[in-house]
Amino acid sequence: MRRRIREIGSCFRCVRSKAAREDGAALIEAAVTLPLLFLLLVGAVEFAMAAYASIEVSNAANAGAAYGAQNAITAADTAGIQLAATSDAMNITLATPTVARSYICSDGTAVSGTPPAVTCMSGAAVETTLTIATRTDYTPPVRWPGLPSTFTLKGQAVRKVMQ
Repeated sequence: MRRRIREIGSCFRCVRSKAAREDGAALIEAAVTLPLLFLLLVGAVEFAMAAYASIEVSNAANAGAAYGAQNAITAADTAGIQLAATSDAMNITLATPTVARSYICSDGTAVSGTPPAVTCMSGAAVETTLTIATRTDYTPPVRWPGLPSTFTLKGQAVRKVMQ
């Protein structure tokens, strides 16, 4: 009986020393993986911030195009289009949006003349298309080795002006 008790006692010591070794292994594993998990988290946050800025730039171009496409008067209002675009991007600083107008005849024939006296040779209606381009320079808060310090984000929207 005593022999059996000694065997059980020595078995408990084996289990205790094995558990102590496993605790040390878990500590080493945590020390290695936690910095990697932190880097992944910082990278994910960084990517999300860049994606948000990119969406803002695209939405600003859409806002400017939506304002300008209302009618012929708003299509000619370059300052109003630029204001609509920059007002939509409240959380980022945009460069001055560019506004381009193109003209085409509704029947596909060539246009003649220069704005605002654009006409169609066939007598068809002149259709105006607005192209609004926006851009901003995005500087990530964390500097990653091998990546540029700033990125240029661009947005563009094309809309046909309502007649």
